[in-house]
Amino acid sequence: MTEKIEYKGYTIKVELDEDNESPREWDNAGKMVCFHNNYNLGDKHDFYNAADFMEWLEENEKDLIYLPLYLYDHSGISMSTSTGYPFNCPWDSGQVGFIYLDRETMLKEWGYKNITKKRREFIENILRGEVAIYDQYLTGEIYGYIVEDEEGEHLDSCWGFYDKEYMISEAESAIDYKHKNTYHQMKLIPA
Repeated sequence: MTEKIEYKGYTIKVELDEDNESPREWDNAGKMVCFHNNYNLGDKHDFYNAADFMEWLEENEKDLIYLPLYLYDHSGISMSTSTGYPFNCPWDSGQVGFIYLDRETMLKEWGYKNITKKRREFIENILRGEVAIYDQYLTGEIYGYIVEDEEGEHLDSCWGFYDKEYMISEAESAIDYKHKNTYHQMKLIPA
């Protein structure tokens, strides 16, 4: 899939980035614990099975904020914290685990000793955001760009964008920078 965008006489080629690392390798606040027979999902953990994790979850529930994780597996996989369609399909979806944040991390990252309703909503939104980014990784919605001049010469490229619109603005900024420097160089050349 290549999308071409013309900008100030240059061509921006938008492509899917097929060579990227899992966002679960980044510095995430939440811990994603998944159990699936066919896929290695989420973060590495020491739980033997889902029953072990559920027992641990019940013992530590007062010190955690957590959300369920649902997987849709049909011609590719997708993950969500919501049970809306297609994550409620009885044949191709189901709960695959949880994402959680413990009290120790909340204290270290934000100084939260007590969990108010507002703080809980804030943490749950962070966890949803981590799952949304991971879903983009699972579904292959990560982008890169190549900038070419009128002759098709490669001028710039960058990869690993999770936000397509932001990536396009970065490509346009690279062109603007090139354009500006070319103009300034032309003014410095004596006639």
